[in-house]
Amino acid sequence: MPFEFIQLKIEGLILIKPKVFKDERGFFMETYKKSEFINAGIREEFVQSNHSKSTKSVLRGLHYQLKPYNQGKLVRCIKGTIFDVAVDIRIGSPTFAKWVSVELSEENHFMFYIPSGFAHGFITLSEEAEIFYKCTNEYAPNYDKGIIWNDPQINILWKGEKPILSLKDQALPLLKYAENNFYYEEMK
Repeated sequence: MPFEFIQLKIEGLILIKPKVFKDERGFFMETYKKSEFINAGIREEFVQSNHSKSTKSVLRGLHYQLKPYNQGKLVRCIKGTIFDVAVDIRIGSPTFAKWVSVELSEENHFMFYIPSGFAHGFITLSEEAEIFYKCTNEYAPNYDKGIIWNDPQINILWKGEKPILSLKDQALPLLKYAENNFYYEEMK
């Protein structure tokens, strides 16, 4: 099996460790294999890929898209290091407003699967980082929503230095005021 799938402390969030074949020439690894992902419970089809580059301390998030354009994401860092976070925003969930973090880097090659019903964000820990991620739905600007990064209800313990945010991300609402149409029972 080319992947190790690790269920994290919130149901549905999965850390994926690919098998990396290294030698003096470099390395090779599979980053996605439909049959393996289906066997691990990740059944969504990925329909869009995104690539972003950020400098040190850039914080992007916390983002999500409302239904019917909700997105699951498969995130990996291909250059540098990021502190990646997913927040459960499913109304009625026993882990509502709780978060999980993983460190993704070009060295560890880990991937983070985040299903819909979660807000996603990250901060760059290295001088720069490049993130490549697959989405289960296409970007729909009218359904693009978010939550402010420092919401005290969520209380994420961000790593890194003072974050640098876009004007859009600085203006995001608290979770209690954010537009949200995710319900826990519907997602199971």
